[in-house]
Amino acid sequence: MLDDARHSNGVAFWRFILVVLFLFFAGSGFSWAVTSKVTRHSSGADFSKGESEDVVVGSRGTIRLGRSSEVLVEEFENVWSINSIVVSAGTVYVGTSPNGGVYEYSLGELTEIYSAEPGGREEGESGSADSNSTAEANDIGVAEQAKHLANEHIFAMGTDVAGRLLVGISGERCSLCRLESGEPPGGGLKVIFEPNDAKYIFAIAVDEKGSIYLGTGPEGKIYRLDSMGAGAEVIYDSTDKNILSLAIGADGFVYAGSDSKGLVYKIDTRSQKVTVLYDSDQDEISALLIDGDSLYAAATSADVVKVERKFAAQRPSAGRPEVEQKEEEEEEEGDGESSGGMKLEIANTKEEKDEKGAERKVPPRRLPKPARASHIYRVSGEGFVDDIFSARAVFFSLGVQGGELLLGTGNSGQLYSIEPASEEESLIYEDREASQITAVVTAGEEVYIGTSNPAKLMKIGGEFSSEGTYRSDLVDAGQPAHWGKLQVEADVPGGCEVLVSCRSGNVKDVNDPTFSEWTEPATVTGPVQLDCPPGRFCQYRLVLRSTGGASSPVIREVAVASAVPNLSPKVKSVSVSRIDAAGKSGVFKISYEANDENGDKLIYEIDFRKMGRSNWIEVADEIESGSFEWDGKTVEDGRYEVRVTASDERNNTAETFLTDSRISEAVVVDNTGPVVAKYAIEKKGKTAWLKVRVSDELSMIGKFDYTVDSESKWIGVVPDDMVFDTTSEDFTLVTEELEAGEHVVAVRISDDVGNTTYKTFDVKMEGP
Repeated sequence: MLDDARHSNGVAFWRFILVVLFLFFAGSGFSWAVTSKVTRHSSGADFSKGESEDVVVGSRGTIRLGRSSEVLVEEFENVWSINSIVVSAGTVYVGTSPNGGVYEYSLGELTEIYSAEPGGREEGESGSADSNSTAEANDIGVAEQAKHLANEHIFAMGTDVAGRLLVGISGERCSLCRLESGEPPGGGLKVIFEPNDAKYIFAIAVDEKGSIYLGTGPEGKIYRLDSMGAGAEVIYDSTDKNILSLAIGADGFVYAGSDSKGLVYKIDTRSQKVTVLYDSDQDEISALLIDGDSLYAAATSADVVKVERKFAAQRPSAGRPEVEQKEEEEEEEGDGESSGGMKLEIANTKEEKDEKGAERKVPPRRLPKPARASHIYRVSGEGFVDDIFSARAVFFSLGVQGGELLLGTGNSGQLYSIEPASEEESLIYEDREASQITAVVTAGEEVYIGTSNPAKLMKIGGEFSSEGTYRSDLVDAGQPAHWGKLQVEADVPGGCEVLVSCRSGNVKDVNDPTFSEWTEPATVTGPVQLDCPPGRFCQYRLVLRSTGGASSPVIREVAVASAVPNLSPKVKSVSVSRIDAAGKSGVFKISYEANDENGDKLIYEIDFRKMGRSNWIEVADEIESGSFEWDGKTVEDGRYEVRVTASDERNNTAETFLTDSRISEAVVVDNTGPVVAKYAIEKKGKTAWLKVRVSDELSMIGKFDYTVDSESKWIGVVPDDMVFDTTSEDFTLVTEELEAGEHVVAVRISDDVGNTTYKTFDVKMEGP
């Protein structure tokens, strides 16, 4: 009995609360809409507006964990730029500027194996910078610091046929060196070739036979040496300033990229015949890379300024190329049933439309090339070119791993992954401190990258990060809204999970302190209720996790539902105008414009009333179009007001629908022609004089014609004051000389809206 009483009291209490809430919302004009809005993020352009940390956003609209990364060397003394990296037998070699330093990184230790003698130092001083140079630079500035640095650079390195390190030294003394084993004097970096007409070695390539090729400047020559570094010869003397890049194909041809003209050369090393394979629109071919049968060229310009971020200017095309799935991708992105994973899906909804109601059109995948953009070209042996990637950034370095190109860019320190077959592009790493990624080298499943300004050595591993975070751009409901469920379309393999949290606010600034706190992360196993407070803006945060790093969740779409309280529609304008067309006499066009913040479908009611009266008379109801033709001949002459009422009842209940009305300016309904108020006829000689006063109740007199004994020869007459401007006008018409006898003078009078009156006058002229 006691429990029943408590239950009864509890029910009564909640009924009381519901009644109070209903009365509050009803009294304040606040009611919830019946329909909801679903905002979908599914493209690279959508997701790239958010912020990523240890996750990768793909150009085709995917989010997955990034690969694990590690900073190997965070600071190099007196080094501004890492220009080249070589990995040989587990040892990483780094070539730098501006001191011409060569470093060896092995087993967590960094060793400087070569450094140029800084210019301006006294002979006998150490070639390496002293320990206080960095502190001194903070005091004396960059210009003064430059005096303590050598003007030498290591732009290119490689390995010979025996796996020994080759180093190209550029600057005041240009030379090709080889790292010999052992301690000095027999070991260390030894000069094997010094070109007397070059200052820079920009590229080093070695063919299957061990021949060494050098791309040099500033005279644009290509040298060939034997495997020992002897027998040097110039195989091509170009008209370019510099040869910046070299690649050797399986066919034995040497491919070279130039500076200033942006040309790709193809060189037959046997006959030394040279052809231009491709003439790009850019200044430099900064990198060449051969993967299988494909030659890739990075064409760039040093003055390119990056203005587009990630994939904002590259929308996905309708569909994607069909490519053969890799086995590991099938395991990673499958339904995951065998590995304990799960597949998340989003409930289907109708396609969203833009503000004008037109369906979204899918733009072409490649937009017009922006001015001064950089490009990655795929060039066939016959010179056929395919533009596979472009961005307004400087392209510095190319690498390849598993069929995917890796591209290092500036001036935002970004590393892209480009898969030519599937047209998938991903930003896989972004350094928030360095300006450029100037060196990229792959070694098995690992990628080594070198940055500039500041210089750092990084390693990106073959496994996925254990955790990554994606923070979305703000989802705008347009008005303070109640936020519903978040749904995710994703593959979540076994050992992985996706968590979501959210927050809301009413300011379009994610850093505004009035935003609510992030909600506690909730594991996504289906639709997740967003528990943030009502607000115009919502932001969601996804946390992707992987145990062991062998697989990653793959998110393809996120849908966020919101419901804005039902807002009254707004009738913005009402206008009424007489239709001036044949067969439309006395018909008015009522035009109106209205909008609804909820996007509800509107219907309209039209009423009229004569000025001075209080009651409205309905003309039409439940009109869906934006105009209506009203027959004014159905009412008496007079001045009228027209009221248009918009209602959102089609998308709301009888308790929640709202309306809004607007009244037109006064419109004159005049279906009656002018009248002759008085007249007088005089005969003067053989002419007749007719003086007429014409008046109209509502409209200005617009026209006065007459004819004598005719039905077609109408003659116009102007008012006595020469202007048609009032509802009453005086006219004086004088006929031509008339013969003796009876005559008929007909007048035709029209008001300004086209109502016409005819009247005749009999005139009898006397004979002599």
